[in-house]
Parts: sequence; structure tokens; C-alpha cells
Amino acid sequence: MKTEIITIGDELLIGQTTDTNSQWMARHLSNHGIQVTRITSLPDQLEVIVEAFSQAAGRSDVVVITGGLGPTQDDVTRQAITRFFEVEWRMNADVYRRLKNYLAQRGYEVSNLNRDQAKTPDGARVFVNRVGTAPAMGLEKQGCWFYFLPGVPPEMRALIMSSILPELSSRGESKHYLYNMVLTQGLPEAHLAEKLKDYEQQLPQHLMLAYLPGEGLVRLRLSGRDADHNRLKGDLEQWLSRLKELILPYIVYVGDEPLERLIGRLLVERQQSLATGESCTGGIIAGLITSVAGSSRYFKGSVVAYSNQVKMSMLKVSAKTLEQHGAVSQQLVEEMARGTRKTFGSDYAVSVSGIAGPGGGTAQKGVGTTWIAVAGPDAKIQTRLYHFGHDRELNIRKTANTALVMLKRLISDEI
Repeated sequence: MKTEIITIGDELLIGQTTDTNSQWMARHLSNHGIQVTRITSLPDQLEVIVEAFSQAAGRSDVVVITGGLGPTQDDVTRQAITRFFEVEWRMNADVYRRLKNYLAQRGYEVSNLNRDQAKTPDGARVFVNRVGTAPAMGLEKQGCWFYFLPGVPPEMRALIMSSILPELSSRGESKHYLYNMVLTQGLPEAHLAEKLKDYEQQLPQHLMLAYLPGEGLVRLRLSGRDADHNRLKGDLEQWLSRLKELILPYIVYVGDEPLERLIGRLLVERQQSLATGESCTGGIIAGLITSVAGSSRYFKGSVVAYSNQVKMSMLKVSAKTLEQHGAVSQQLVEEMARGTRKTFGSDYAVSVSGIAGPGGGTAQKGVGTTWIAVAGPDAKIQTRLYHFGHDRELNIRKTANTALVMLKRLISDEI
């Protein structure tokens, strides 16, 4: 079942709004064995939208469209539906009743513009929107089914889960889709690919290895599609085992769980706590940790110690260390890590100090020079020096990700 996604809205093409809808839909469709072959974003222009519908009908079995179903003049998807499908719109009594009740519960009456949202095209399958005003609709042309959904993310997601996925899955035309994720660090993407060249060539046709590089990390996705679920699962397990043997020293962990969530789970299981003392990252590490719901169970707090005075007063760094070794040094981050543990009374601490750039570098310590320390119980401490590069934003993200990797390995007794 070839499926494509179309998102509509000028805001997507001028960079005003991030297209999270496509990412979410593609993941959930793929997880249900529905192959997504194309994702397209379109402006609010009638001719462009109609042409895109025509092209999609000629190459796909299913097209899922979001956006442009609202009540205002810039919502042109309805006009495109009229022209492409050559249909009339009529008042749908059931949709109108639900719309009226929905607005009444929020203290509003049905306006003329809202009333138009209760009209649906002749011959359309109509799906109830329980979290918004615009219904979802399905129309068929040239053997291709088009599903039109609101662009508001909570409304789109609810309709996908309650209506669209069950309908597509019931057709029985989808192959099972399974995947495993492997997070690695220590080898750039090109070097990993070279190391795994023979492995990739030996993969069965229904399996594929993808490289997903990030800031200082590379995720590997081993995935496959097959009509036989058990055979696919067995093949994936077999080839994942071979993959792990080839790159074991570089594997951080196997799984799709975000690193900060994995760290939180490990700390909860061990009933341990964490704090951070950050300089060059400016609180990014603490932000990642606290982005996980429930992180208050294990995260004590953070000090963003940009100035030397704060390093000394709050993280117990000695003036002698700063004078002899400088603010970007092994001795400094180790004292920061120990001081962070003492200040917060935490089991683990992460500390970082570096030259993020673009200025501040010297001949001895260039931009990108970064020291990271992680400290744990029983005086355990691990310190590493990195040279990340010249881009400030990348340096900060790489430092944060690398610090989390070091922390995970220390918690798991891997270093």
C-alpha cells in the first residue's frame, strides 16, 4: 500500500511553523506496516494543491492530507476538493449537531464560518472529530483514497488513531514493519559505514540499515518489512546480533528510548539522584534531563556557573585551580563535578566547561575545546577532553549529548 503525506500551509514553507504532523504521521503509519513513499508540503494556492492531488492519485494508493480545512479565507483545501473531485458540499446534520454542542460547551454559538465546517462533500466518508470543529473526510478517485484531516496536531492525531489507522489496517494490504535502534558514539557516520560495508551487502533484501547522524552521536536503524511477522522478527534479531558484534565498543545502548529518559529510568531503578554543574552548555543538560516527565524523582538541580566566582562560591572550585590550570581544564571540571555532588547531595553529577565559540579560543585551547566530567558514588569519576569544532550551537549540543553518554556509562558501570 503506497501512501504519501501532504501538508498544506504557507506557514510551513516560510519556516514559521515546524511540520511536526508529517513526522508524527509517518512514524505511526510505518509502525502499522503502512509504507510512506513521499512527504510533500504545499502553499495555500489552489492550483498547486489541485495539481498535487492529480499527481498523487497516479502513483499512490492512499494520500493523507492535513491543513486548510479551517473556517477562514486562507483555508483553501475545501476549494481544491471541490475542483479535483468535482463534488458539491452539503450541510451534514450529524456534523452540525456535534459542532453546535462542541461550541456550546465552550460558551460559543455557531458562526456563519463555523456553519460551513458542517458541510461535507457528496460521497465522502466522514469521520467524527471529537477534539475540534472540522471533521475528517475520505474521498476516492482513480483507485486512490484521499483522507483529509485538520492541521491542528491534537485533532489530527486523535483522528488518525481513532479512524484512519483502523480503516487502513482493515484492508489487510500492509506488510509488517519492525525495527531496532542502536545508539553509537565514537565513530563518525562515514567510518561506521565503512566498518559495516560487508554487513550491509549481506543483509537480506527485506532488511535495511539506515544511518541517522546527530550532534556527536549516530543512530543506526535496522528495519524490515515482511508479510510473515514471526519470520521478520527472527531475522531482525539475528542480524541485530551480528551488528552488535561488529561495533560493540561504540554502542551506547540498543533501543528507541531517548537517552535522557533511559538515564532517568536507570536512576529510578537504583534509587539514585543527579545534579549538573554547567558552564559552556548554559543549562542545556539540565533541560534535557528535566524534559522527562517525573524527573523530579531523581534530579536535584543545576548550577549554570559561567563566571569563575560562581564556580568557586557554589561549586567549591578553588582559586588555585583556576589560576594554575584555567577555567577549561581537567582539574577544573573534576572539582566542579565533586562540588556539584556536595552542593546538591546527589549520587551523580555532570560538569562541563569549554570554549563554545565563536571567540575565546587560544593557540593552546582552540574553539571547541571541551572538558566533561561525570562523578558518582565511591569517588568514581570519569573525565574526557574533546575538540568539537567551530560552530557554537553544534559544540553545545555535542557537549550535552556526550555528557549524557558518559553519565549513562558510569551509571551502568561500563567505564
